[in-house]
Amino acid sequence: MTSALLVQSAPGGANPLSTVVLFGGLFAIFYFLLIRPQRKQQQAHEQMVGNLAKGDEIVTLGGVVGKIIHLTEDRLTIKTAGETRLEVDRAKVGRRLSGEG
Repeated sequence: MTSALLVQSAPGGANPLSTVVLFGGLFAIFYFLLIRPQRKQQQAHEQMVGNLAKGDEIVTLGGVVGKIIHLTEDRLTIKTAGETRLEVDRAKVGRRLSGEG
């Protein structure tokens, strides 16, 4: 009886369509769980960085908290404790704490 089962399963092999469906399903899972959320987060960060204005209080990715006192297209000058001023790349802003008003 076991020899009859082995004979039936041996010659066919896997259906190529099922392999394509399997890989398509795996790609869909990766897309919806990893790629799409990361892309949304990146777009939200780019929008936040684009909307920064003088007077906004920010936190850099390094953890430095400061208030924006000067803006250029790709850099910010922030005022931290006392009269300390730092020049920071716009892409390195982690989040905005508050606006001017």
